[in-house]
Amino acid sequence: MENEFGSDFMTIVDEDGSEYELEVLSTLEYNGCTYLAVIPAGSEDGQELEVSILKSVEEDGEPILCAIENEQELETVYQRIMDQLYEEDQED
Repeated sequence: MENEFGSDFMTIVDEDGSEYELEVLSTLEYNGCTYLAVIPAGSEDGQELEVSILKSVEEDGEPILCAIENEQELETVYQRIMDQLYEEDQED
């Protein structure tokens, strides 16, 4: 999801129809699934960021993003994404 022009942004709609714009920090392919590390778009520098990890799943043939319910899966994916982000920072 990364491109040479910078971060990717996406708009998601929740069950109530509210729209949220998110900035995708990183994606991870793990155990045949795709995970995204996202923050609210427009987060200010210096502001403590709350990173959310979402899982892409297919429902009725459409990809949707959902929270990770399994605590072990969340911890494993979180650590892998943070390692990946750290490696990217070291390369810059």
